[in-house]
Amino acid sequence: MKYAKKFLRSVIKLLGLLKIYHFALAWGASVFYGRPSRQMTVIGVTGTKGKTTVAELISAILNEAGEKTVLSSSHRFQVGDRSWTNKTGNTMPGRGLIQKLLRDGAKIGSKYGIVEVVSEGVVQYRHKFMDFDIAVFTGLHPEHIESHGGLEKYREAKLNFFRDVKKNSKKKDRKFVINKNNEHSKYFLEIAGSDTVLYEKYDGPIKIIGDFNRENAAAAATVAQLLGVSSDVIKNALAKFSGVPGRMEFVKQEPFKVVVDYAHTPGSLEAAYGALKNNGGGLICVFGSDGGGRDKWKRPELGKIAGRHCKEIILTSENPYEEDPQKIIKEIRAGTKGSNATVYEIPDRTAAIRKAINLAKPGDTIILTGKGSEPFMKMAKGKKIPWSDRDVAIKELGDKI
Repeated sequence: MKYAKKFLRSVIKLLGLLKIYHFALAWGASVFYGRPSRQMTVIGVTGTKGKTTVAELISAILNEAGEKTVLSSSHRFQVGDRSWTNKTGNTMPGRGLIQKLLRDGAKIGSKYGIVEVVSEGVVQYRHKFMDFDIAVFTGLHPEHIESHGGLEKYREAKLNFFRDVKKNSKKKDRKFVINKNNEHSKYFLEIAGSDTVLYEKYDGPIKIIGDFNRENAAAAATVAQLLGVSSDVIKNALAKFSGVPGRMEFVKQEPFKVVVDYAHTPGSLEAAYGALKNNGGGLICVFGSDGGGRDKWKRPELGKIAGRHCKEIILTSENPYEEDPQKIIKEIRAGTKGSNATVYEIPDRTAAIRKAINLAKPGDTIILTGKGSEPFMKMAKGKKIPWSDRDVAIKELGDKI
């Protein structure tokens, strides 16, 4: 059956029918599950970074307000009180899964659905036949450029989501929540028009660190205000929110810190290092870059950024797919030339984390980036190896003790 499906998809692609195929799947799932998005308020969150945190923050605020929510994110799925890890390998899964989540939520009286919307999902029409009430744009940065064929096409995929919400959503009072501080926001403003609500940075108390998280909090607070949530509930929820696993997650605090973060783009890596650099001590940075021909341009850029911020850099594997991890490491290392950082090349990610822990001195911060809460290491021929940066770090810390 597995090979039959692969053969069918290859035939469909060859005949140029892939768009029709994805469109039909989206329509069929919507009809099969009874068009559940029309029975609730649905919020779609798109952008290069911050999507998961913003989606989780919106859900946390609504839960604080006593509402049941449906959540579909790269980290997990939630329907009311039930929550489970997203192990599909897709931030925005297809095959009608999101429609099913919304249907299940509608059955238990959930009024709100929050969906992470990614560019590849839009290209494959996974957002179609979901009637969104609010679309959120967190910002756009160079990422997935090669898979989309350029920055403009990547941006166009994001814009198509906004266009679809503007023109095709059956909801009457649609709103578009847009990050005022992103250089690409002007394109989204043109589509949103008078339905735009801008946000900048939240200035209230929050546990999650970094200016980027103040932007994320502002996005979520803006959505909550549009939904009529009181300012007291919003403040309480944001003050209590401790973060998303794998997003600026502190695994250890003393005598040195160990942090796990999903940062895997030049912009997000710069922001992560900048947020941690003020903690005193030095940064020990463990990271790699995706293989499989994905965004090769960014490899030396990641190295350059690490060279500016880190006292020690440990380059390692990070979803190598079919590529030689050592080759990827060499391409990243090219960007570190001229920096004062000490660079180590350790393809085995467990050994790389162990090395970082052995190097750490009191006051230092180890930051493991690129994997976040991803539960697998993606290898050649579709093979997935169970993985957790957090669990490996905890084990290695325990072994050291």
